[in-house]
Order: sequence, then C-alpha cells, then structure tokens
Amino acid sequence: MRESRPTMVMRKKILLVTGVLAAMLLILGSRILYIQVIHGEILQDRAYEQHTRDRLIRPDRGNIYDRNGVGLAVTRTVATVSVIRSQVEDAELVAQTLSDALDMDLELVQEKVGRRVALERIKSHVCPEIATELRRLNIPGIIIDEDVERVYPFGDLAAQVIGFVGIDNQGIIGLEAKYDSHLAGQIGKILTETDARGREFIDSETIRIAPVDGNNLVTTLDSVVQQFAQQTIEKAVEAKQAIRGAIIVMNPQTGEILAMANVPSFDLNEPFTINNADLAQIWEQLPNEERMNHLNQMWRNFTINDTFEPGSTFKIVTSAAGLEEGVIDVDTMFVCTGSRTVGGRQIGCWRRPRSHGSLNFIEGVQHSCNPVFMEIGERLGAETFHEYMGIFGFTQRTGVDLPGEAVGIMFPVDKIGPVELAVMSFGQSFQITPLQLMRASAATVNGGYMITPHVGMKIIDNDGNLVESFIREQGNRIISPDTSILMKEILESVVYVGTGHRSYIPGYRIGGKTATSQKLPRGSGRYIASFLTFAPAENPEIMAFVLIDEPKGAYYGGQVAGPVMKELLASILPYLQIAPVFNEEELEMDGVGQVAVPSLANQNLTVAKQVLGKLGLEAEVFGSGRMVINQFPLPSEIVNQGSRVILYTAE
Repeated sequence: MRESRPTMVMRKKILLVTGVLAAMLLILGSRILYIQVIHGEILQDRAYEQHTRDRLIRPDRGNIYDRNGVGLAVTRTVATVSVIRSQVEDAELVAQTLSDALDMDLELVQEKVGRRVALERIKSHVCPEIATELRRLNIPGIIIDEDVERVYPFGDLAAQVIGFVGIDNQGIIGLEAKYDSHLAGQIGKILTETDARGREFIDSETIRIAPVDGNNLVTTLDSVVQQFAQQTIEKAVEAKQAIRGAIIVMNPQTGEILAMANVPSFDLNEPFTINNADLAQIWEQLPNEERMNHLNQMWRNFTINDTFEPGSTFKIVTSAAGLEEGVIDVDTMFVCTGSRTVGGRQIGCWRRPRSHGSLNFIEGVQHSCNPVFMEIGERLGAETFHEYMGIFGFTQRTGVDLPGEAVGIMFPVDKIGPVELAVMSFGQSFQITPLQLMRASAATVNGGYMITPHVGMKIIDNDGNLVESFIREQGNRIISPDTSILMKEILESVVYVGTGHRSYIPGYRIGGKTATSQKLPRGSGRYIASFLTFAPAENPEIMAFVLIDEPKGAYYGGQVAGPVMKELLASILPYLQIAPVFNEEELEMDGVGQVAVPSLANQNLTVAKQVLGKLGLEAEVFGSGRMVINQFPLPSEIVNQGSRVILYTAE
C-alpha cells in the first residue's frame, strides 16, 4: 500500500529534526569533550583564580659584596601592611590602629580603608617589631605579609656603580641593573580561597608558594680603597670649587676595578632626593620631566657615560705608537720654540711664550712638550695614527659590566688633515671616556696586552657556593714587551723629575702622566685637570686616575691633580701591602725612614693618634667610636715615615 503524501512529508520532517538533534548533540558532545579534556585544566585554573586571592611574597634579593665580603647592598626582612575590606568589622578601629602604629595621617588611612577594592596596601617596608605588634592585636581586616627592603650600609659609597632598586625591587642603574637577573630571585605567593565578594571561606586552606631568593654578586671593589678614593676626591672638589671630580683605581694586569668614585654622589638609600641644595629649594615647583632630567644627571656615572678631551695623558699613546713604529727612539732630538706651525696655523706649547729649547724624546715626555708630540704625530702620519687609535681601543667600548657606556668621538681618517693630526697627537679635538684612557694606558705598561675593565667577579649562593664565575680573557698584545718596558721607565721619570713630581712618594716607584685639558669653546677659561699613575713602576699592580672638572684658580694637571694623587697613593699603597723600597738618595732625605707599626688594638683613639704621631705616622680613622678595634698595616709591619695607619673604631 502506498503511503499518503501527508505521511511522507511528516516522516521527512521527523528525519530532518532527528538529524538536526543528532548534529546538535554531536557538536555539544564535542564541545563538552573539548572543555573537560582539552581545555579543562586551563578553565579550572581560571575558576580557581576567580575564587582565590593571592598576595605576593618578595624573595630576598641577593647581596652585593666587595672583594673581601663586605656588604655593599643587602636585603633585610620587613613587612607590608594591607587591609582586606570584606573582612573589616570596625573600619574606625582599623584606621585608628594603623594610623597610630604606622605613624600615618588618620584621614589618609581612613580613605585607604574605605576604598572599594578587595585588598588595599596601607604601607610597605614596615619594621618587624611593628608588624609583630599588629599581628598580636589580631584585628579583623588587617593583614601582615612578609616583605623585604634593600639597604645600602655605606650610603653614598660608589653610588653610581652599585646602583639601586625601584619599588618593585628591580635594579634601576649600575650593578643592580646589570646583574638583576642573578640578584632578583623569584616571587612567591600566598593563596586564599574566597567567595564571589572576595570574602575568605571559614575553613579555606591557605597555600603558600615560597619565593626563591636571589644569588649574591661578589665584586672586584674594595670598600676601603673606595672610601679612600671618595674621601680624597670629595676634599679636592670642595677645595678647588670644581663642578665635579672622579677617581678610578684599577689593576692594569687584570682590569679589576677596585674603586670608582664620582663626585657629587648621592645616598643610595634615598636615590630620589636631589643632592643640589639650590635645586632642592625649588624641587616641588619643577615639572616631572625636568625632575627626572636632574635625577638622571645625578645618577650618571660620568667615568663611563661621558666623554672628554684627555689632553696630555693621551701622550702616553702617541709615545707608545711612535716607539712601536720606530719613528722615534730615546735619543731622538727635538726643538721647542714655544710653538709649531702646521698647515699655516701656529699651535703653541703649553709653556708659551717660553720654550723648552732643545730636548730629547724622554725629556719631551717629562716636560709634556706639545711640539715634540706634534712632530711624532707628523712622522706617524694620519693613517697610522688613526690605526693606533683603533688598536688602543678608542673606537670601541671597553666592555665594562656597567650600563650606558659611551664610546670615543673622533675624526674619520679622511678628515684628519695636518692641523687635526697635530692637535690630536697631544690629546685635543677628539673625546674618549676616562675608562677608555685607563684601558689603553694599562696595555702600555702591562706588557702590551688589552684588558677588559670589570666590576663583577662571581655569583655565589647563600651558602657561599660558586654559581658562576665571570672570566675575562686576556686580550691581544698590541705593543711589544720592549716598548712597554721602555714606556714604564719613561713614565716613572715623569713622576720622579717631570710634571708629575707632586705625586712623588719616597720609597715608591710611581709612573704617570699629567694633563690639562681646555674645555670647549676654546678660550672659555674652563679646564679639566687630570693625572694618571701606576705603581710599582717596574711591575704595576695599581693604576689610578684622578679628574677634576673646572677647578677654580690654578688648573694645571700636575699642580692641581698631583697632590690629590699623592694623598690617594699614600693611603692605598700601604693598605694594599705594596711595601716601600728606598734607594740611597731617598734614605738620605730629611724625614725619610722606616718604622715598625705598633699594636693599637683596644687603645683609646686619642692615645693611638699620639703614639703614631711620635713615630712620624699619620692616622686615618673609620668609625665614630673611641676605641681602636682593628688596624692596617698590621702590627710589626715595616712602613716608611709619613705613611698612614688605618684605624677602625667602635664604642
């Protein structure tokens, strides 16, 4: 029997509906399968996040140590006080309690407590004692979390080198920024289950994910040498009413930086407090952009971030290049008439209108005679001279492990005409950083090898285990050993009888070169006085550089920077156990002699100073106490009269 047409239509509809339902069920089943199996874990995590509150636990940031284990940047445990609004039962009690305990304005605390947020931070960096007292009160709504605070025990010591951290404990400048990945650690969490309104369940489980503390950085810095350097340059800048000054102390054999002092400095514990008294008076009126510009200048490490015309210290490089190329030797004779005409332009000697007359190469270096170096530059020629600028590293960064290093600024070789070559030969018309100058000079006296200046030595964990060592390979040899030996002897004579004689210390063989750089524009009357030295001259262990920017009054490098360098070396050479060795001539000098240092431990400071004074020794005091607890040099060590004995004091 044939079906009627209405029946056939009905069956087709049923089949269609069944097919659609089956397809929908298949799609729904696939979606459920996707949600539960494939995407389920992710959605479960999201749901958990919506019903949990997490409070961050900061890890202990790794410490920064000097080479002797002295803490330069350390982390101490503090607390963060917060309010969970949904748990507050008495808002006035909470506000009044926190205002009193945290020494905060009551209206400000009331405003924070009343905010419609799940968790409001009231104050960070709360001392443990206050945090413990607040916990003891057990007032609903007040939450105390673990926190950490970065502390710099020496305040402004090596501020531009060490750097500081921001509110998130992340490094901002200096070593704190450079080694942030090693120091930072990993943040932990406290997880608490809550309802949709952010209220904790009564029997909810609190999950604590512990933070991972950062590792520690051991540096090449020596905190005592750094203190000597900083105190010395601070006194010099103040005495000469200069705009700024710097000292770098480095091992020329390895590139290890023992001290890097910039003045003015700033307190690392208050890095956003401006160090300029005049600016401080109008600080609140300045727009934010201008404030940041001033702060960035204050934080600037100009020994690596800024360039300058090196002046006569660059004659070290011109001398080494001339000897290496064989265009001069120690017996080469020159004539100084007070100036030299080059390319139709008369270029004067610093001694003009007087002259140095006839002199050999060694005397030319000793007296820093500009015409001598102009002739050496002419003999080298523009291409060779420019090539040596690259060989000595002035066309590239030193590679120091500090942020923001600048690179030298100089003429391309095709722009170096006779006049440019003449003035470049004695350190003008190009700019380099102080650290570039030190690296080039180190190669000149260490046997000819390029080194990489650096501050980071190694990374250790909290148990003192080595995590990573930063190895700096010795660079290429750029001059011969014979040239290096000869340059050490010549530069030693500069200090013994030449322009650097004001840094001479009996018993110590010191080499060096002074400089007086005229700042642009020429004729402005603004100068930079500088001095670079190394000791002992025969096998240098220490290289030091002093820069004084725009000294008032006398401005010649030897006259201004020489006494500063002498004061520095008189402090650090005995401390570094570089012993004096007197020649016969020095032993016959008035006031020169050797003496054994007595034990001063547990002595009253006044008495200790009197004992040293009777022996012809000076005292350098660290600490504000009245009793001597330690000293250097150690008792019974032999030093020369006039040496300084470092006394560490306490109450």
